[in-house]
Amino acid sequence: MRRLAASLFVLFALACQIGLAAQNESPVTLEEMRITAPAEQADGPVDGYRATRSASATRTDTPIHEIPQSISVVPAQVVEDIGAVRLEDALDYAGGVERGNNFGGQGLTEFLVRGFSSQEFYRNGFAVNRGYPNMPDASSIERIEVLRGPAAMLYGRGDPGGTFNIVSKQPQAERRTVMGSQVDSEGLRRGTLDSTGALDEQADFTYRLNLVAEGSDSFREHVESERYSVAPVLRWQLDQATAITLEGDYLHNRHPLDRGVTRYANQQGKLPRDRFLGEEAAGKLSNDNATTQLRIEHLLDDNWTLRGGVQYLDGEIHGGAVENNSNSYALGLAPGASSVGRNYSERWLNWNDVNVQANAEGNFDLAGFAHTLLLGVEYDKFNYNSLIRRSPNDNAFPIDLYNPVYGQPLPALTRTTTHDAERLESYAFFVQEQIALTERLKAQLGARLERFEQRYVNKLNPNGDWEQAHNAVTPRFGLIYDLTDELALFANTSRSFKPNRGADRLGKAFDPEEGVAHEVGIKYDLADRDLSLTAALFHITKENVLTNDPANTGAESFQIAAGEVRSRGFDISLAGNITPQWRVIGGYAYVDAEVTESTSATMPVGTRLGNVPRHSFNLLDTYEFAGGPLAGLGLGIGLKYVSERQGQTSNNTFGMDGYGLVDLLAYYPLSENVRLNLNLNNVFDKHYEERAWNVWSYAGEPRTLQAGISVSL
Repeated sequence: MRRLAASLFVLFALACQIGLAAQNESPVTLEEMRITAPAEQADGPVDGYRATRSASATRTDTPIHEIPQSISVVPAQVVEDIGAVRLEDALDYAGGVERGNNFGGQGLTEFLVRGFSSQEFYRNGFAVNRGYPNMPDASSIERIEVLRGPAAMLYGRGDPGGTFNIVSKQPQAERRTVMGSQVDSEGLRRGTLDSTGALDEQADFTYRLNLVAEGSDSFREHVESERYSVAPVLRWQLDQATAITLEGDYLHNRHPLDRGVTRYANQQGKLPRDRFLGEEAAGKLSNDNATTQLRIEHLLDDNWTLRGGVQYLDGEIHGGAVENNSNSYALGLAPGASSVGRNYSERWLNWNDVNVQANAEGNFDLAGFAHTLLLGVEYDKFNYNSLIRRSPNDNAFPIDLYNPVYGQPLPALTRTTTHDAERLESYAFFVQEQIALTERLKAQLGARLERFEQRYVNKLNPNGDWEQAHNAVTPRFGLIYDLTDELALFANTSRSFKPNRGADRLGKAFDPEEGVAHEVGIKYDLADRDLSLTAALFHITKENVLTNDPANTGAESFQIAAGEVRSRGFDISLAGNITPQWRVIGGYAYVDAEVTESTSATMPVGTRLGNVPRHSFNLLDTYEFAGGPLAGLGLGIGLKYVSERQGQTSNNTFGMDGYGLVDLLAYYPLSENVRLNLNLNNVFDKHYEERAWNVWSYAGEPRTLQAGISVSL
């Protein structure tokens, strides 16, 4: 990975030198120059909180109002106003997006969308969710687009609840450098740099460079972390028809394995939110990720555009950790007990992925209809290896939950509990049509044919090896009709699939999960007020969910792909300006998600899905003074509400109470080039549980004051 990072920087530096050395003709002197505001592009900046175009849902630059699907866009202005440092901070205002398992603070957080857990994250249309990647940093985000419902027709394997696409900050011809710094009352120390501009007079070569250096304490005892990020982008406009973009994203993160606090059955009340049950002596887990993209766009003529690209990513997690045993919630603690067993472990996980894409977009009239045709092919190859060694048993290294004593000597590593390898290779072809049937009625239809080949090697037990191959067809169909210039009705139906991992009691691989979703809704756009509202009803089912094998005997615990879960409900999202100075973004979701078919006694029909609230609401409301002595001052409030949830998808688990949070923000430009930010999160210091996994829940942050400054050069 270091060689890959070094290679990219060499290429970047070399291209800079070429651009600076390029010979350019003398610029033409114009008698008059008229400056107008640039029109929004699907991969460009958004003015304020409301985006009007998207490429994520169609892979074409399309007005959001014409796409028959519920889409939320969180732009960079929101990221800046709330002082976000991670992707998840900004997604809090996407509407109906909840936080799930985050692998003890190490990797990309699972999010809950429309009742289903999703790790389907993309960066400029390329998957970045392979392995255990870091949580993306907020520094290089131009916008985050949330596609509700399956997106398998365009992106392949994934979950049916939703998909996320990060549009990264791209080079701009105008030279600009912004340096920033943030600190907070819990020990955050963070510095950023965002620089862009042209490398030659003609602006054929443009660049963007984002840097982050961060060290942080936290409200959790003995939990400190560090993070470094480098994200360079170089764009070369060869001619009017062809552009090449080389982009990298390199991230190093060190953080203890911290799963939160326990919620065992028979536990004597909840533990303090700062209680850490590991050991500082175990050190931290290092998570290193390198992603490199090469993208090419070529205009064949006025009607046809070719796009293609390749992405290579690799990552590695290594280091030691101490964690309490994860016996099921039902086993719990013995009555009156206060100690739990722990184990010491060391992990070596590494992965790499190659993704190649090519598509052709045509815009033409045929048979009296306007068409946008998209043809695409894609190849992906993912490799994953893991090795985990642990101490003798889960009970030889105990800690008292209520009166922890730290500093016990770490036990020896005597067991290898995981040593395996996985390869997943896929080939895909897709076609999509966007047709204007009338001036007011538009249709979107398409299908993807994908073949995937999966191989698993258990290096501890050769009898555990397996392999499988499947062909999957994932169609999508949608209609949208403009009742008026502002109000439109839409409906769609689509399918999804996702390979299952593991094998049954006969050593055979599981069939992949399959999802079917239906959605109907409205889009209401007030162009004069720059305000958009989307509301939708949805019904989603997912089949071949892993459930207990009824043929299990004795201590054996095998599974079969025979379960089914269903989610249905209603969600609404809002974004834009009520007045030119008054901006809002947020949403509400009602989700009824439960098990509908199961062979498991602990997960019977009717069991609610873990971490899924029935009700959730969030709203960011800011006002910026336009004139007078307060000109430029911005004040805002963020409201969040999440109703009660279950810790696991089980009939024998703990419950998490609902909660409501209030955040306050303020910003003020000291000058044209200096801006101050002040944020007070969780104003009323609410104690709440943010997410859960297995027997652990993770507490939300206490009242936290964050201050920041940015200087533009």
